[in-house]
Parts: sequence; C-alpha cells; structure tokens
Amino acid sequence: MPEHVAIIMDGNGRWAAARGLPRVEGHRRGVQAVRSTVKAAGELGIKVLTLYSFSVENWSRPRSEIFDLMNLLRRFVRDDLAELHASGVRVRIIGERANLDPDIQSLIEESETLTRDNTAMTLVVAFNYGSRQEIVHAAQRLAREVASGALDADNITAGDLTRHLYASDLPDPDLVIRTSGEQRLSNFLLWQAAYAELVFLPLHWPDFNRAALEQALDQFRQRERRFGGLRKAGQ
Repeated sequence: MPEHVAIIMDGNGRWAAARGLPRVEGHRRGVQAVRSTVKAAGELGIKVLTLYSFSVENWSRPRSEIFDLMNLLRRFVRDDLAELHASGVRVRIIGERANLDPDIQSLIEESETLTRDNTAMTLVVAFNYGSRQEIVHAAQRLAREVASGALDADNITAGDLTRHLYASDLPDPDLVIRTSGEQRLSNFLLWQAAYAELVFLPLHWPDFNRAALEQALDQFRQRERRFGGLRKAGQ
C-alpha cells in the first residue's frame, strides 16, 4: 500500500458537458467524489492523500466559474470540516494564500488549526497551487540564506530545496493518479513526484469512487519501484 497518494482531479467540466449540464454541476459532483475518496483512502490505510483542487492557472477561467468554485470550497469546509476532524483527519493546504479573499484565508487557517493534532490520515489540498511557483519560491528562500551567509551556495543539496517546499515534512507521493484520460502532471508536485508511479484513468473525476481507487492501487502493486537502480536479483 502506498503511504502517500496524490490525485489530479480532472474532468468535471467534461462530465457535465456529456450530460448537457452546466459546468458547476460537474464541480458539485466532483465534491461528492472528494468525500467518498477521502473516506475510502482512510479505510484502505493510506496515510497521506493529496488532492489537486485549484491551480494558479485556473484563474484564467471565466469569473463565473471561479465564483462557483470558491463557493464550493466555502461550503465544503463548513459542511465537512467537523466530520473530517471527528474521523481524525489532519487537513493541510498547500499553495499561495496572499491573493485569496480574506474569508477563504480564514477558512484555511481554521481547517488547519482545528485538525493539526489529528493522526489518522493527512488530507493535503493543493489550492491556488503551482509546482513551478513553489520551486521558485523555495529557490528564493535559499538565495536569501546564501546572501545572509547562513548557507554556502556550493553546498546546496536537494534536501535544502526540499525543506523550503510546502508541507516539506510529509513524504513524497508514491502514486500519482490522474482522471479523465489526460496523461500529464499539469504543474503538480513536479519535484516531489520525481519517483512516483503514475496511473492515468479514463473516467472523469465525478465518477471516481472506491473501486477506481482500488484499481489504481492494483496497478501500483504491479509496478517494480527501482528508484534508478537495477532489478532485484533473480528477476
């Protein structure tokens, strides 16, 4: 069983379009898929689940869709936070917060503060997130350490950059799942997913359920993870 599973939740709009429904209905059904996936992940023993919910590139979408997405986030936190807390789920949010509405920032802080001591599972929500932006910010912090004399530029290691990433205390993802059939990472955990196994599923996110998660886990178990090394002797 992978310790850390990350999911690119893709296909809400296409799910809705295929049914002649507005895009917001696809996003609403996507929230339902989030609920069932978090529950299934906890039951299956996954310790860290990261969900890519809103990227920095998503701000280019129509204002009406962004408005709907923000309201869905507000509703999800208000309706589901108590249950997540009761289930022992720790909530972490990764991404930039400075340009978010004050009430969204408050909801994020409330979610993390209320659940910070929970240990059953960690739910990481990548919101207003972009991996290149994250890496750039980590490099800027390293540059400031070098400028202050706290760090020698010639001695910078991969670990030094890692410690400046969001949620650097969590393990790297073992498995990255993407729904909707698209086969790319779309600026998601580019540094952390260096040795993750990738599974691409043809179904859209609103149709994702426990059976789909177990299918991805079955594919993961069939892989041999060598991390750049050779096959084990006798294989």
